[in-house]
Amino acid sequence: MATQTLLGDETAGPEARAVFDDIRLKRNTDYVNNFWRALAHDPALLKAIWERLQQAMAPGALDPLVKEMIYIAVSATNGCSYCVHSHTAAARAKGMTPAQHAELLQVIAMASQTNALANALQVEVDERFKT
Repeated sequence: MATQTLLGDETAGPEARAVFDDIRLKRNTDYVNNFWRALAHDPALLKAIWERLQQAMAPGALDPLVKEMIYIAVSATNGCSYCVHSHTAAARAKGMTPAQHAELLQVIAMASQTNALANALQVEVDERFKT
């Protein structure tokens, strides 16, 4: 159960509605998802997160699909079901194949296991890995 109500266009304030409109415009959609609607209670935070997300996820040195796959991995590690679902949908829209998704899940699972083992064993970092 959500800890915050979701604000619709009719209940959100003008600052939040402006962000909703920008989301619709930039994503070429009429849909504003629940994450943004929950953040709309704090229009300044909503705007800041939307602006930072656009910057982080914009094409750059990393391909947009790679960025979505990284987002999935971090979200899975942090236990954010909402973000796993949202960014899996975004990755599929950007061309992620079922085979790529399967490999991604294998990497996430392997990294989680080896991270836990290295942490539990408190393995000292090799000098050559330090920069």
